[in-house]
Amino acid sequence: MNTPYKTKSDTLCSTCNNPNCFIHNHNKALFSSNLQKHNTVLKCKKGQQFIMEGAPVNGLFFIKSGTVKVFRTGINGREQIVRFAKPCEIIGHRGFGTQEFYSIGAIALQDTKLHYFSKEHLRETLLANPKFAYDMMLFYANELNRSENKVKSISQMTVRERVIDSLLYIHRKFGDLRGFINLPLSRKEYADYAGTTEEQVIRVFSALKKEKLISASGRKIGIISIDTLKKEIDDHNYFLDS
Repeated sequence: MNTPYKTKSDTLCSTCNNPNCFIHNHNKALFSSNLQKHNTVLKCKKGQQFIMEGAPVNGLFFIKSGTVKVFRTGINGREQIVRFAKPCEIIGHRGFGTQEFYSIGAIALQDTKLHYFSKEHLRETLLANPKFAYDMMLFYANELNRSENKVKSISQMTVRERVIDSLLYIHRKFGDLRGFINLPLSRKEYADYAGTTEEQVIRVFSALKKEKLISASGRKIGIISIDTLKKEIDDHNYFLDS
């Protein structure tokens, strides 16, 4: 496995205009002259793993560009995809704090740039900046609430509903590109996120195509009738994982 390439020439994050971006909203705290020298940008090629499940926690990653798959190993070594992440999102936060090892792994699905901050210097920033510490607390509280609600909702869904929920979540998060979800995934990746098997995903996709609710071209999936799919899982809080 190749090691992500490190560079110091592109460490600032001043071009983002996303008002919901945690990094952008805390530029002064994260990119102060004291912390700047400890900020590294890692460049990962598509398919590179930059967090190893079970490895010692060294810090947090903020996605600057690209797309990332976050996963953990389940029963019998099966991969369970926890979420997909895009620019302005944080990776590795569940290992930061009292835990000593990462409970998840992370792989770049596209060429990706990551801001990396060591846990020591993040702790210094948290102690020195109450607003940053407060917003991190809110971030963790929201993450915990969303995670607990997701577990409850998924446990009450049928396989078909879980696959539909996965399609809508990925479409909601990454949008459309020429009529297809702007994140081509394998049937296995859909299964690993939905908590089912590849065979079941293929069956559900086949049924949805026959019902003219989705279209497919290889790994590309297009949603024809978003409203119909939303209604089918409406009782399970469609906007739970926005």
